[in-house]
Amino acid sequence: MSGICLSIIIGGIVGYFFQTPILSLYSDHFIDLGLCLLLFFVGIDIGDNSSVFSNLKTYGKKIWLLPFSTILGSLLGGIIGSLVLPISIGEGLAISSGLGWYSLSAIELSKISAELGSIAFLSNVFREILAILTIPLIAKSIGSFESISTAGATAMDSLLPVINKSNSSDISIIAFFSGVVLTTSVPILVPIIVKVFNL
Repeated sequence: MSGICLSIIIGGIVGYFFQTPILSLYSDHFIDLGLCLLLFFVGIDIGDNSSVFSNLKTYGKKIWLLPFSTILGSLLGGIIGSLVLPISIGEGLAISSGLGWYSLSAIELSKISAELGSIAFLSNVFREILAILTIPLIAKSIGSFESISTAGATAMDSLLPVINKSNSSDISIIAFFSGVVLTTSVPILVPIIVKVFNL
């Protein structure tokens, strides 16, 4: 975990003090390349464990409970947030329905208002940062499934290496599955909530 924190700090310092046009222009490509390399090595680790897929079958239909409970927990968090912040329940639900996918939810909610889009972006970015910092602790102290749920939709991509490092290989497959289900749910959930609450 210290390596992850150190990487974020060094990246922030480099981005702030040593910003160059090349770094700005190609930063998305560097991020994609780094993410692909991380996922490549996670794939090797999963493939190296021959019992992963047989262990996955033992979960059966229960594997669907993880993404659905993550959705319910996130939406409940949005409702609680709306009670303590100056936003409506509909806005709280719309923000939390991003499930960690900050780019899509922020863009969709920016069509309603710039403020709502900004809050959705920051909320999901903070969720990812918090997940990076807490997944190792949650996996060790509470449980593997709980650590996956913390990541939300990013369990299938940017946080998969963190989940893989903190848990066994069979948990990485479950994390990927959960992330796919959650990522697929976001483009459905956000517009439904916007329409139901007439935002």
